[in-house]
Amino acid sequence: MHILVYISDFIVPFIILAVVIYGLLSGINVYDTFIKGARSGFLTVIRLMPTLIGLMAAVGILRASGFLDFLAVLIGRFSSHIGFPGELIPLTIVKMFSSSAATGLLLDIYKNFGTDSLLGRIASISMCCTETIFYTMSVYFMTAGIRRSRYTLAGALTATFAGLAASVFLAAG
Repeated sequence: MHILVYISDFIVPFIILAVVIYGLLSGINVYDTFIKGARSGFLTVIRLMPTLIGLMAAVGILRASGFLDFLAVLIGRFSSHIGFPGELIPLTIVKMFSSSAATGLLLDIYKNFGTDSLLGRIASISMCCTETIFYTMSVYFMTAGIRRSRYTLAGALTATFAGLAASVFLAAG
């Protein structure tokens, strides 16, 4: 086990060093290439900023208005019959939009129910098994200039529900 910790401390610096050495051996101006890529990344962040601010504001409004609690009660009546606790509905909905906002809800679940409770375990596993669907779609599709998403949303929602089912199954077992 100690060897894995030791190796993990050196993996990222090793990869960076390997990329730099490969670039130098290939005759590439590594510094200029890095600066060009950093500039491109910064411009991408600037283009995405309005989308990110809109998503964060929407999640904040939903959370502060009590609408997420209303949905939890409404959907929880049905989801409890299939084994998914209604208390986790707000976390599930928010996770589709913002992972950082979902982390705040996850901490609330830990405070109210405990980290080792069934709800805490399901919430922890579901955070790992699901994706920020709408954030990811908006960022990647906007960056790539894709206008029609075709079956992406349906596939992502199916994968999310599979991840939620897996989290209930794994936490209960």
